[in-house]
Amino acid sequence: MAMDERVRGGHPGRAPRLRVPVPVYRVLRVVVHLVNRLYWRVEVDRVSAAAVPAEGPVILAPVHRSFIDFFIVSEVTRRKLFYMAKDDLWSSRRFGSFLESLGGFPVNRLGTDRLALDRAQEVLERGDALILFPEGTRRAGAVVEDIHEGAAFLAARTGAPIVPIGIGGSYRAMPKGSRMVRPVKIYVSVGAPLAPPPRSERGRVPRSQVHRLTTELQAALQELTDAAEARAGRRS
Repeated sequence: MAMDERVRGGHPGRAPRLRVPVPVYRVLRVVVHLVNRLYWRVEVDRVSAAAVPAEGPVILAPVHRSFIDFFIVSEVTRRKLFYMAKDDLWSSRRFGSFLESLGGFPVNRLGTDRLALDRAQEVLERGDALILFPEGTRRAGAVVEDIHEGAAFLAARTGAPIVPIGIGGSYRAMPKGSRMVRPVKIYVSVGAPLAPPPRSERGRVPRSQVHRLTTELQAALQELTDAAEARAGRRS
């Protein structure tokens, strides 16, 4: 996750919150769930998914191979979800407002976006669940590399655990640059939560600890992605 002081979209200073009535949000989640299960035949490793905390702050950190990953990740928990999305989606004010009403907020991926970081931190400090893609943008291929330290940094600042999530098959459903959505099998593998780095006696977290957690996250994502791809491929 790269962040920048400049944010082309969104509303500066506005904390991410759901801006639709709870019944409407629940209906939308049901619709997404039905599409996931009926069209993409999404299957989640329920044993590992049970490790997702039912309450308290948590960072859901999936791999990112397709635009539909936002919808797929919602299968791992029934909690309300907040998420970062590329600020290009806010080029349409109406669509940007729609995303914000559902818990989204923009991030500029060209540098360090302090406003997006502050918004993400507030979500976690409220005790909510945040979706954050450690790769920062959609990637191609099965190799997980060059992930950003944003997830580990937020974990250090808020004490939120990081839940790594591997997704297999979503790039076949809708690869980067495609406008077509194919009905292929998608499998989701959820890893054990990674604890936030410990603080020093002065209450600080050394940069080395943030880097170490990022390395652990990358290794976990690779293992989970390999497993998810294998399962999705066998059941396509």
